[in-house]
Amino acid sequence: MPVTKLAPLVVITAAALGLSGCATKQFVREQVAVVNTRVDSLESRLNATDALAHQAQTEAQAAGSAAQANGQRIDQLNARVDGIEQRMTKPKRARN
Repeated sequence: MPVTKLAPLVVITAAALGLSGCATKQFVREQVAVVNTRVDSLESRLNATDALAHQAQTEAQAAGSAAQANGQRIDQLNARVDGIEQRMTKPKRARN
């Protein structure tokens, strides 16, 4: 290949490699700042959601404990009612 045909190829290749360019530090900082802003926003939303979920779990546990206590009270009342019903259904003895 003659040198005259090779020279434009070398110039075009050098220009393409030189102009393809790397990102500048400023460009990278700008892009990272945008991403960091979004990450911070999502992190704050996640923390708020986590706190709300923890509060809901605490309330659900308290409600479960209250329901269990109410169930025990109902069982006690049922036993008392059953006892009263048994006494009422027994035939009364005649008094002399």
